[in-house]
Amino acid sequence: MVKSSFSGQEIPPGRGIIYAEKDGKTHYFLSQKEKSNFLKKKYKPHKTKWTKIYQLEKQRTKPSSKKSATK
Repeated sequence: MVKSSFSGQEIPPGRGIIYAEKDGKTHYFLSQKEKSNFLKKKYKPHKTKWTKIYQLEKQRTKPSSKKSATK
């Protein structure tokens, strides 16, 4: 399976949109919403809350809730 270039979700066979740029780069999108956000609106996936990339990055940068015992 291929992963979406915008959201990071896996695209099942027979679904999604493939976009090829003039320079040969290919982008895979799960829906038209992802395609328009990426190409027309120039949104960044790591700043869009509903993407898997945003959620993974948020978990990575989340401070740990463990209290350090430095006594």
